[in-house]
Amino acid sequence: MSGRLKGRRILITGAASGIGRATAELFAAEGAGLALLDRDQTGLAGLSGTAVAVDVADEVSVRQAVAAAADALGGIDGLVNAAGIFPVAKLQDTDLALWQQTMAVNLTGPFLMTKAVLPHLRAAEAATIVNLGSGSALLPYAELSAYGATKGGVAVLSKVWAAELAPKIRVNLVCPGMTRTRMVSDWHPDPEKLADRAKQTYALQRIAEPEEIAHAILFLTSAESSFVTGTTLVVDGGRTFH
Repeated sequence: MSGRLKGRRILITGAASGIGRATAELFAAEGAGLALLDRDQTGLAGLSGTAVAVDVADEVSVRQAVAAAADALGGIDGLVNAAGIFPVAKLQDTDLALWQQTMAVNLTGPFLMTKAVLPHLRAAEAATIVNLGSGSALLPYAELSAYGATKGGVAVLSKVWAAELAPKIRVNLVCPGMTRTRMVSDWHPDPEKLADRAKQTYALQRIAEPEEIAHAILFLTSAESSFVTGTTLVVDGGRTFH
């Protein structure tokens, strides 16, 4: 690797699996110091960095986790909000508890994390925030009202924060399409049917690997994107042509 993040101190939520874990592996290879936050501490095994338990929907837990991360790293230069859940339910099957849980993790979580990290980012040089959105925020699927609403909210928040926190802090959004993660396999457990669906709706006729999304997050965290803020980088194999 080329050391594109050498000397940078990055906090990643949802680092135990999927896109978050792939991002943690790539960032470590690129020389970053990492604080890896997740509820699933066993899933962080084998990763390079400081493991910190957190419930991103709980303000006290978030504050404690950020303080521990900043102490371990000696500061924080960047944040990747990758933690999230992916409930699939029709409107009539989406009860209030499911709706509120999805909002708490996918929308309130990035808000709490970003607010808690903000003083550290303001003290850093070339600070960055990368939020994980979704192609569902651009071209929604049926049966994803709660999930799509949260990702649409994150998309708007990212632009608001980009305007508000400039020029000190850059804020950008990555919107993945379907990616080969545990969340997607739980939703669509038959690989052949998933492949057929991708061929019908994706220009590249396949779903993404987590590492492909991680490389987009790397670009927006590195100095290579130094004049980029408030953007939505769509990494969806051509499903939305956004």
